[in-house]
Amino acid sequence: MNPSLKQLKYLCAVAEYRHFTKAAAACHVTQSTLSAAIQELEFQLGAVIFERNRKSVLITPLGERLLGQARIILGEVENLLSLARSHQETLAGEIRLGVIPTIGPFLLPPILSELRKSYGKLKLYLKEDLSAQLVQLLQQGQLDLIVLAFPYVLPEMETINLFKDEFLLCLPPGHRLEKSKQVKLEQLRGESLLLLEEGHCLRDHALEACKLDRADTDLVYQGTSLHTLVQMVANGLGLTLLPNISVQSNVLGDTRLQLKHFSDENVCREIGMAWRKSDPRREDYLLLAKFIKQQVADAK
Repeated sequence: MNPSLKQLKYLCAVAEYRHFTKAAAACHVTQSTLSAAIQELEFQLGAVIFERNRKSVLITPLGERLLGQARIILGEVENLLSLARSHQETLAGEIRLGVIPTIGPFLLPPILSELRKSYGKLKLYLKEDLSAQLVQLLQQGQLDLIVLAFPYVLPEMETINLFKDEFLLCLPPGHRLEKSKQVKLEQLRGESLLLLEEGHCLRDHALEACKLDRADTDLVYQGTSLHTLVQMVANGLGLTLLPNISVQSNVLGDTRLQLKHFSDENVCREIGMAWRKSDPRREDYLLLAKFIKQQVADAK
């Protein structure tokens, strides 16, 4: 008996959560149902996929290889469904879009309103998560598109650039750089720089854009969101780098913090979109990318 798609979905869920109870909840089944399905899958394949103990669930080396293949299979199944949907009219039906937290809240709200006016038959479902998780969901066919910051490794994906997002230096009143019209990158060396915690690609993109090594600055705090970083700056804990789309969306609030442009060129990140190369709805995705580009240009 061949493995079922449901078993492969359960496999991916356990690998993601490393916990049978959490995986079962995410799949909307009981833990016993999920555990039985995984055990049956291991029996069918003649392979041990997970190591189980009271404290954790580990995936075996062979399990990792099987997991990669399972994600490909689930992605191809979703492509089958997308092919059937591709005969519908332009930008109609369902599109499941993933977006990272440093883009979604600032880019999407005004765009979604205009998108609804222009394409009333489109049902857009949103998922916000970190880049690594979104890429996995895209590979598995649980998402159709993702919007994230480049560069990022995206195997077997087609990508398109949407716009450049400038980094601005955020500093408290009275800072030594307050009177500078523009800031040079070398002026950041030795400063206490506040960045997002590990896992947020904005952290690495900001350091790369500013040509900084981790040893060049004192990373005194790792925030969980841009709003948290703003409050840390307001409380005198250091400086931070904010993407322009967050500034345009009033991430500063009433803090009265100072913003400075960099005199150096290309202190920015590239925002783009990605989808599976095998997905037949490519023309719809290109049209959506064009729509987003136009909305961003009109907002400037």
